[in-house]
Amino acid sequence: MKVLRNIINWPMAMARCFAREWHTVLHDPGALIFFVILPLMYPIAYTLIYNPEVVRELPVAVVDHDRSFESRKLVRDASASPTIEIYDYVPDMPAARDLMARGDVMGILEIPSGYGRKIGRMEQANATFYCQMSLLLRYRAFVSAITNVQLKDIADITAQRADMLGQAGSSLSEAPIENEEHMLGDEEQGFASFVMPGVLVLILQQSMLLGICLLGGTSQERRRRNRGIDPRDVPGAPASAMAWGRAFCYVTFYMAAVVWLFDAVPVMFNLPHNISLVHTFLLMLPFCFASAFLGQAMTYFVKDRESCFIVIAFTSLVYLFLSGLTWPMYAMPQMWVEAGKAIPGVWAVSAFIRMNANSATLADCAPAMCWLWGLTAAYSLLAILFYRHIARRSRRLYGATAAARS
Repeated sequence: MKVLRNIINWPMAMARCFAREWHTVLHDPGALIFFVILPLMYPIAYTLIYNPEVVRELPVAVVDHDRSFESRKLVRDASASPTIEIYDYVPDMPAARDLMARGDVMGILEIPSGYGRKIGRMEQANATFYCQMSLLLRYRAFVSAITNVQLKDIADITAQRADMLGQAGSSLSEAPIENEEHMLGDEEQGFASFVMPGVLVLILQQSMLLGICLLGGTSQERRRRNRGIDPRDVPGAPASAMAWGRAFCYVTFYMAAVVWLFDAVPVMFNLPHNISLVHTFLLMLPFCFASAFLGQAMTYFVKDRESCFIVIAFTSLVYLFLSGLTWPMYAMPQMWVEAGKAIPGVWAVSAFIRMNANSATLADCAPAMCWLWGLTAAYSLLAILFYRHIARRSRRLYGATAAARS
C-alpha cells in the first residue's frame, strides 16, 4: 500500500514542485534576466555584429612597375570585383606599406616589371598580392576575388594565344566543363549564416545553465540562513519529483525562447531556415530536458548566488569549440571529441545545422536525438542523487528541524 500511495502521490508532488519553481523564477530578477532577456537580446546583438555577412570594397594599393596594357587590365579586372576597391597607385612598396600601416588599405597588389612582355612571349607572368591577416574573413574574401580574376585573365590570354596561332579562340576560351557553385545551407557564404544557427543553440543552453545555477546558489544561501531548510522547497517531495518538476518548469519556460531563437530570428536576419517549427520542437525537447537536468546537477558546485558565473560563464568558449563550429571535430584530439559527447549542446548543434541548413530529416538525426535522451536520463539521475545528498547533509548538520521539513 505504501508503494502504491507513493506512486499516486508522486505526480502531485511533481506538480507542486513545478508550480513552486515557476513562482520562484517569476520573482527572481536575476533568473528572469537569464531566462528571458539573454535569449531575447543576445541573438540580435550577435547577428547585428556579423552584418553585413561578407566584406565588400576592401581598399587595395597598386604598385605597378610595368605600366603596360596587360598590367592595367589586371588592375581593372581586380577593381571590377565587388570585394576589391583600388585605393591608389603608389610608386613603390615602402609607400604601400605605409598605407597599410596607417590602416588606409587592407591589401597590396604588386605587378613586377616585364609582366606584359612575358605574356606577349607566351611565358609565365607573376604578380604578387599582399594581404593584411588581422581578420581571416578579409583574407578569405581576397583569396576568392584574386582567384576569380586570375581565372578570367587566363581564359582571355588563352583565347588571344589561340587567335595568334590561327585557331578558333572563342571555342578554346570556353571551358570543356562548366563550373557553377551552389552553396547548400549558406547561399550567401556569410559568416552569420555559417555560425549563428549553431550559436543560437549554445545561447539557449548557456542561458538555461546560468539561470538554473543562479537559482541553485540562491537556494544554498537560504539553507544556510534557515538551518538547512529552503522555505521555497515543497515539504515531503521526493528528490525525483523535485528534479522532474523543476525540469518541466524550465522546459516550458523555454518553449517561447525556442520559437524566438529558431523561427523568428532566422527570418528577421535572413539566416538559413529550412526546418519546420514542429521538427524544431521535436529536436529541442530532449535538448532542453538534458540541459535542464545538467544545470540541476551542476548546482552541486555552486555554493552561492555569484558562483554560477565562475562555474558556468567560462565554459561558453569550451562548448563553442567542442561543437565543431570553429574547429572541425576530425581535427580534435580524441579526448576532446569524447568529452563533447557529454554536452547536450554539441549534439543539438550538429543535428540542428543538418536539419536547418541541409534539409536533413529527424530520421537522419536519430543518433543525436538518442544521445540527447540518453543524456537526459543520465543527468536526471545525477540531479536526483544531488538532491538526496542535500537532504542527507541537512539532516546531518541541522538534525530534526531539517528532517521534519524534508
